Amino acid sequence: MALVRYLAAHLAAAGLIVTGAVLASPFSNAVHDADIATDFVSELTQNITAFHQEHQQLPLHKHALVCSQSSSLTVDVGYAKYQGRQNSATGVNVWKGIRYATAARWQPPRLPPPHPNAPITQATKQSAQCPNSSPSVGGSSQIEDDEDCLFLNVYAPAKAQNLPALVWIHGGGYGLGNNVQDMTEIINANNQGFLVVSIQYRLGAFGFLASQEVKNKGVVNAGLLDQAFALAWVKLFICKFGGNPLAVTIAGESAGAGSVMYHNLAVNGTLGPLLFDKSIVNSPYLPFQYNYNDAIPTSRYYAFAQAAGCPSSGDVFACLQSKDSATLQQANYVVTNQAPHGYWAFYPVTDHAYIMSLASQQLADKQVNGMKLLVGFNANEGPLFVPNNIDTESQLAEWLKVEFPKLSATQINSILTANPNSNPTNRAGPFFETNGLSGANALNMSGGANGQQQRGYNIYAEATFVCPAYWFASAFTGSSAKKAYTYQYSVPFARHGTDIAGYFGPQTENQSNDFVLAFRRIWGNFIITGNPSITSLLANGQSTGTTSAHPVAAWPAWTESAPKLVNLNETGGVQYQAPTQWGFNVTQFKDPGLENAIAIVDANSWEGGRGQRCAFWKQLAPSIPA
Repeated sequence: MALVRYLAAHLAAAGLIVTGAVLASPFSNAVHDADIATDFVSELTQNITAFHQEHQQLPLHKHALVCSQSSSLTVDVGYAKYQGRQNSATGVNVWKGIRYATAARWQPPRLPPPHPNAPITQATKQSAQCPNSSPSVGGSSQIEDDEDCLFLNVYAPAKAQNLPALVWIHGGGYGLGNNVQDMTEIINANNQGFLVVSIQYRLGAFGFLASQEVKNKGVVNAGLLDQAFALAWVKLFICKFGGNPLAVTIAGESAGAGSVMYHNLAVNGTLGPLLFDKSIVNSPYLPFQYNYNDAIPTSRYYAFAQAAGCPSSGDVFACLQSKDSATLQQANYVVTNQAPHGYWAFYPVTDHAYIMSLASQQLADKQVNGMKLLVGFNANEGPLFVPNNIDTESQLAEWLKVEFPKLSATQINSILTANPNSNPTNRAGPFFETNGLSGANALNMSGGANGQQQRGYNIYAEATFVCPAYWFASAFTGSSAKKAYTYQYSVPFARHGTDIAGYFGPQTENQSNDFVLAFRRIWGNFIITGNPSITSLLANGQSTGTTSAHPVAAWPAWTESAPKLVNLNETGGVQYQAPTQWGFNVTQFKDPGLENAIAIVDANSWEGGRGQRCAFWKQLAPSIPA
């Protein structure tokens, strides 16, 4: 309770009215005998609920609370003091390596103990990243990282006051990645209208090890709980950086987007805007979602233990806790490389504490937190995850059996039927991007493949990224208070992850200045206002000076009866060949001559009837499970 009293007084001195109930045991050293995760989630939400409600009573205006930075850029968070770095050239102040929590292995995160006389730490260096492992694609190497990695970075305009906050959750299949992405460009592209927090969280076996024993003695989904704790930290402390704790948008790409989706689903969608009010998801990653004690996560638990030199029975958990970090990191690498092509070994599970049910089921029931959603995906999501050796339908079917190990032969055949393409792969081409509306479609052609190879690419893309995006958007319909907006990033070659350079930078040569500005303003307008619509001038291309009416100036919200998406693309430019990591070149285009080609399209008929295929995947999802 000393921590509760200290932080309550500390925050009150900063202008935050806080009761003693606000900061309880999720922020203390208390460990309970009942289900650890359930207790953590319950108390975390209760505490932030009290904070949120009291903060709502203090409207941000000159007669109440003013959220702003200190002139010294020193931020006191009760357990540490951090001094940021001023960048006069960009006008954005940066704090790096801020600790938001500590955590014992497979235990919930917690706030460090209070330290009122803490020395000032220069927050100028990137923190160590959490232990990483590349997906199972062959040729990857193991790099030793640091388990003490629960840090975040803050990018805020100089003299920020009461600005909306964006919280970025990095991707990487829940096994890879860090928060090194610089956020200066998107802030300045939006007239410094918001600030950004980028977080790290436990990955791989350290963040997503699951079994009955882990559930009994620790927490499964430790990485998701890290993220939730970081969101609570933002609520409590973002005011000190000039951010408004009642205007928080969470965003992510790939597994980061999947994480955002899970926070929208958390606690059966009963949290509302407690931790955030808006979400941006790009390529939401939903390969499968097992129960925490299902056979597959349990078998990987024991495989991890074996690789670490622990027994297959008895107190395996205690043995794992006793191992040095290097041993566990090597075990994480070994088990991940035993996964099917393009997979990692450890993923979020249904834990019945934070995540209560299958994503597909809960999205269909429209049980979601937050109020507004901007969801996107890329035109060519599949190549990174699908082996590049599928030439015939029989080879495709064999891959599908590995890809979906819980599906029956009948269900595998139903996938082939729902995704028709009888053409064999022709490695000599032709390869070209489809227009999404007529002619060849994503089932049989892209800029990187055709025939059965492309069929596999698109099956994976829709099952894992695109259709979850459709379902997510539909979960925000049927309520006047909730809205969703949807887009596809199509700039050739729009493989998984290439959109990041568009909104965060540095831009790639196939992204024109006009396109990048439009893309970043789409994000910024949504963060600031909850609506991604941009001006006709920006949609047409600012350099053109063309202000003729553009439909994206009134971006339509997603509806289930007539869903619309915005296709973000370019036309024109100079053609060139770009190599890929899969051993083939793709055709791309660069300036001079690039022009924005942004359009609103019918999401159901898009790419040869994608709406119908997404309805098929929704029916199949419980068996995957997803």
